[in-house]
Amino acid sequence: MNPKAPGSSGLVLSEPLLFELPRDGNSGIDLPEMDVDWATESESLPAEMIRQEVEGFPELSEPDVVRHFSRLSTWNFSVDSGFYPLGSCTMKYNPKLNEAAAAMKGFSGAHPYLPEADAQGIMQLLWELQHDLAEISGMDSVCLHPAAGSHGELLGMMLIRAYHMDRGDHQRTKIIIPDSAHGTNPSSAATCGFQSITLPSGKNGQIDLDALDRLVDDQVAGIMITNPNTCGLFESNIDAICQLMHDRGGLIYMDGANMNALVGKVKPGDMGIDVLHFNTHKTFSTPHGGGGPGAGPIALKKELEPFLPKPALRKTEDGFHWDYDIPRSIGQIRSFFGNIGVLIRAYTFIKTLGNTGLREMSETAVVNANYLKKKLEDHFFVPFVDQYCMHEVLISDENLLTDHISTMDMAKGLIDAGFHPPTVYFPLIVKGAMLIEPTETESRLTLDQFVSAMLDLKKRDSSEFQKYPINSYVGRVDEVTAARKPVLKWESPASEED
Repeated sequence: MNPKAPGSSGLVLSEPLLFELPRDGNSGIDLPEMDVDWATESESLPAEMIRQEVEGFPELSEPDVVRHFSRLSTWNFSVDSGFYPLGSCTMKYNPKLNEAAAAMKGFSGAHPYLPEADAQGIMQLLWELQHDLAEISGMDSVCLHPAAGSHGELLGMMLIRAYHMDRGDHQRTKIIIPDSAHGTNPSSAATCGFQSITLPSGKNGQIDLDALDRLVDDQVAGIMITNPNTCGLFESNIDAICQLMHDRGGLIYMDGANMNALVGKVKPGDMGIDVLHFNTHKTFSTPHGGGGPGAGPIALKKELEPFLPKPALRKTEDGFHWDYDIPRSIGQIRSFFGNIGVLIRAYTFIKTLGNTGLREMSETAVVNANYLKKKLEDHFFVPFVDQYCMHEVLISDENLLTDHISTMDMAKGLIDAGFHPPTVYFPLIVKGAMLIEPTETESRLTLDQFVSAMLDLKKRDSSEFQKYPINSYVGRVDEVTAARKPVLKWESPASEED
């Protein structure tokens, strides 16, 4: 691997990655002499399970190792270093105040099994966060257990299943899922034993009421809705959708991944939603790049409260307590009470902004997305151009293909322009989709620079795109081979003689 230096020159660094160079005889650590008789202790283990050394593993000094990983960290693109417009992912700036709060010794140093008497501060914070999320969503209760949005989905489906089983509605084995849903929706339903029924979207990118009417029968347990949906549109018939489901005995689950457009403006509980999950690591900062961690609390109506997982957080005159006495509970879904560090960041974000700030957050996110839509709609194909978008705008490569430029080409070109690409080829119902979410934290200057880069790429000859990216540390990646033949463990590089 020959990483390239930043900038337009594409210069190759003077030496390869130090970690990949075999360099015997260096050591970055002095270990104390063992205080056990290794020969005696090792007799209890089979010989084939004892490894004296890792063959080919490089021996490096401490400065070499530190410089290697420090250098790698500068090659990562992050929301702190540039515009990160992933649609439906809300990769917005994370205020450093949140990090300082989560790192406070009383929080970061607390053991999950602290006695209740020694955890009253953390429990109060969690209690207040539950209250705030219930108020924001217009729901009756909140559970902070889920470790991510997909985990929240799973819990939501488990509660819906428990609700119907408790009522004796054992025939309700189907969940309706719009074809614009997030990929985890059908997975969460299937994990709970439900059969997923696909609901085609209408020509306007929203749920087709007539199609829904034909699907809902006494075997349907509920529907999973993302609102705003993955086309960046608000479901204008949400009241009618919820009424239809309730009239026929079904419940409504809302995927809250796109709450960044709703907070302070409209409450899902007022729409008729029965249960939803928050991605607190999206809506309330803490970007989740690199695989986590996240937090996916759920909010729900009182009809589902008896089935909440254990333990529940209760407040009494004596303080805060964990309640395990929930007879109809579905049980525990996690070893501890949620990803506390992420929840503390969300709490800090909410308390810092307050009612007015949270409303402005959503308003600015929507304004930013519509600003991009207006700037791009005369140059790119916008599938639902006659509707206002919410916090993200959807465009496609439909009018680029005649010039042999694809969505993937635009994504690779944006890397060279200094921007992280938007979400590509999703939602699946729009061919060649580019889903762009600017969030409320980006300035007009940044948005104008992004538009300028998009228009500049559109003017280029298609042959140029085959080289992109050329200014990044890693060049064009063979994505097909990477997906089909992933390298999942470190292997010693072949010697020059080989």
